[in-house]
This record gives sequence, C-alpha cells and structure tokens, in this order.
Amino acid sequence: MLKRTPLYDTHVAAGAKMVDFGGWDMPVNYGSQIEEHYAVRRRAGMFDTSHMRTVDFSGGTRDFLRALLANDVSKLTPGKALYSCMLNEAGGVIDDLIAYWIEDDRYRLVVNASTANKDIAWMQRVAGERGFEVRIEPRSDLAMIAVQGPRARELIGQVLPFAAATTADLKPFGGAFIDPALTPGPSPGARGGAWFIARTGYTGEDGCECILPGHDAAHFWNKLKAAGVAPCGLGARDTLRLEGGMNLYGQDMDESVSPLESGLAWTVDMKADRDFIGRDALKAQRARGNLRQLVGLKLLDKGVLRAHQKVMTAPGDGEITSGTFSPTLGFSIALARVPAGVAVGDAVEVDLRGKPVAAQVVKFPFVRNGKALI
Repeated sequence: MLKRTPLYDTHVAAGAKMVDFGGWDMPVNYGSQIEEHYAVRRRAGMFDTSHMRTVDFSGGTRDFLRALLANDVSKLTPGKALYSCMLNEAGGVIDDLIAYWIEDDRYRLVVNASTANKDIAWMQRVAGERGFEVRIEPRSDLAMIAVQGPRARELIGQVLPFAAATTADLKPFGGAFIDPALTPGPSPGARGGAWFIARTGYTGEDGCECILPGHDAAHFWNKLKAAGVAPCGLGARDTLRLEGGMNLYGQDMDESVSPLESGLAWTVDMKADRDFIGRDALKAQRARGNLRQLVGLKLLDKGVLRAHQKVMTAPGDGEITSGTFSPTLGFSIALARVPAGVAVGDAVEVDLRGKPVAAQVVKFPFVRNGKALI
C-alpha cells in the first residue's frame, strides 16, 4: 500500500490526479500542469513536500556532520542553511539534502523521500562506526509545505500575520522557528511542536519551505489556498526545478556518480582540513582529470528532450539525465552528462526516437526568478 502524507485527503477532495511517487500517493496535478507552472513563476504556488523526511540532530552534531557531508556545516551561523551531498566512500552521491543549524549543537536535515530510510541507516552506521555520540531523530510527525513564487513570502505573511515580519526579513537560505502558540492550527491543545519556516526551495523562484506538525498541515494549506496560493503537483515541480537547473536525485546523480560529474562541485568544500566521507575518492578523481560534466541543452528542432536519450558530441557520446518542454521558454531543455571538452555554445545532436536532432550546449540555470537566462 502506498504511503500517504497528512494532506492526502485534501488533495483527493480537490480532485488532484494521484500517482505513485517513490512509494507515496502524491498529486501530479490538479488540472492544468502548465497553469500550475505559471502560477509559481507569476504569483505563488504551493507543493506538498511532506513525503520528504526531516531529521533532527543533537549532541556532538557539528563534528558528526563535518564527517558525514561534503559541504562544511562549520560555515553556518545559527538559523542558516546549506546545500550538500552525502557521499559514500567511493564519492558517489547517497543523497543531496539541506542542512540547517538551529542553535548550539542542534541541526536539522531534510532528505529526499525515496532515499530517507537508506539515508538514516547510513547516518546511524557512520555514527556507530566512527564513535559519534549523536542523537538522530527522524521526525515522521512533521509535514512540509513549499510555498514558491514572487509573492510567496507576502502571502505567507497574510496567513501568518504574527510571522509576517520574520518571513519578510528572512535572507536566502535562512530559517526561523515560529511560536506554536500563535500558529493557525485547528486545535491549540493538539500542537506538537513549533513551526519552522526557511527561505529555501526547488523552483528557481523566491519562497519558503514550511515545516509544521502534521495535524496542522491541512488547515494551513486551506488558508494559503484562500489567500490565492495555487495548489501545485509533481508535474509542475519537475518543469520548474529543471528550468531552475536543479538536480533530481536518481536521475541527475546517484551513488554511481560523484558531485564533480553532476554540476555540484560547488557544494564540495575541500579547503578545510576535514576528513569527510568520500574526500579521498574525489581527490583521486580530480587528479585523474578528464571528468564527465553536466551541461544544459537547448533543443533547436521540434520535439521534447527526455532522460536517457543519447547525446552525440565531438569528444564522444553522452546521455540526457533530465529533459522536458519548458513552459517559460517555449522550447525543450535538458541536463546531460557529456564527456570533458564539450563547451557552452557547442552544437550537438540528440537521438530522438532514432533520428538525430540538433541541440546546443547552454549554461544552466535556464530560468531564475521568472526571467529567461538563455
């Protein structure tokens, strides 16, 4: 049986088309996927991301996370976040995630739904084998709603007027707790914890990800909808994130690929004298050189680029990892892993159902804050 988020009944009541997404019963759209896409680019849309797993850490956490993650949490200040990959010893990506420093020795990680159980088992294994006495607390009691778009923070402030100033003042990759006594849940006595609002997201637009008790999720969702925030499904989330040039775990990277070949070298901090898992493998990869690279593609012919299509380049063949039609740009775009030596501006060909079609290598992201970048 598929797992359900606290908002499942809300989605069904709204007529959402539900699909199996990594073992979760999730909405792919509520009608027009294109309209949902434009709602986020032009005003504000919201996504149920409660299938993702929030994990809280305390007790010896900083040293543990500095060993666990390829990015360095010691760069954070309280209330700030960073994006990182969690690697295996071979440098492959176990998962990509966001880490928040809450205060003192308390941290919060948000990991992908499809990898959550594997991630937590890996964290517990690393803690045990390396002797870290850290408390790892998966929070299955929490829901998460991502509100994205140019008016997202403004409309969150309308729904949570007591938090309007906090939300308006949040810096990118900043987060703050909201007093649970003030939150608009259906029953104050039923609340099990404070709400956390972070200025992060997966669409290439401004906005916030709101982590809250599961039993308050439907009430908050409906208040946002009444304020004009459009419910959006997985379909629009995928076109938005690809326009934003954001990797999808399991497509653009996985345990067989390192961040150096996934456009994520910027998330790897090798400066500090820090023995993080996968460091030696990444150093060896860099020393060998000739690494594959993740590039953007713009289709010049008719058709739609899709994952696993072959890309023919002068230095050799590559493969599309993610592809779609871009509603904002009006043509098809893709991310592709290609050999070293391929450069922005190069002409390439893509095998589209046995027919070679013309494409051009472009820099990604393709769209940011509603504006075309290519």
